[in-house]
Amino acid sequence: MPVDLDDIQKVFEEAECLYTRDEVEAAIRGMAEHITERLAESNPLVFAVMNGGLVFCGKLLTHLHFPLESSYMHATRYRNGLHAGALDWKVPPHRELADRTILVIDDILDEGHTLSAIMEHCHNAGARDVLSAVLVDKKHDRKAVPGLRSDFCGLSCEDRYIFGYGMDYKGYWRNAPGIYALKSQ
Repeated sequence: MPVDLDDIQKVFEEAECLYTRDEVEAAIRGMAEHITERLAESNPLVFAVMNGGLVFCGKLLTHLHFPLESSYMHATRYRNGLHAGALDWKVPPHRELADRTILVIDDILDEGHTLSAIMEHCHNAGARDVLSAVLVDKKHDRKAVPGLRSDFCGLSCEDRYIFGYGMDYKGYWRNAPGIYALKSQ
């Protein structure tokens, strides 16, 4: 079903900016400092979770000034919709994970089903250590695992549908210059 670009534009125009570009970039730089402190000597393998983690991972990697390998994986539950479904592995990791330190980079920790499944996959593949970094942690009590948290987190937000910096609205606005919430209903 084709998307009405006027409706997509209207969503952006009516959205509330939760974090400006400058605030997001500052959060990314701060995360990079913490990641560097913890992983600089570990020769990590860094995975961007597609598609949401692409923008954030690209920005973050430019601030990590130590040797690392990077790759990607693609697991999704949203398929350009607004509500999550079953986990769908589009591209599993195609790198050897055994005895490696793995950093999984994703856009958001909402309920965490996708991130939990990815991390479990890495552990089961023999990774020495599996860590996660998310740009945004959504604050609510519906986490897949009680108390689920990422190892590195840049920002938090209330329980609203957000987009920008890799997070999308119906497949659009991953490129928004900040983090935005849909207009309250």
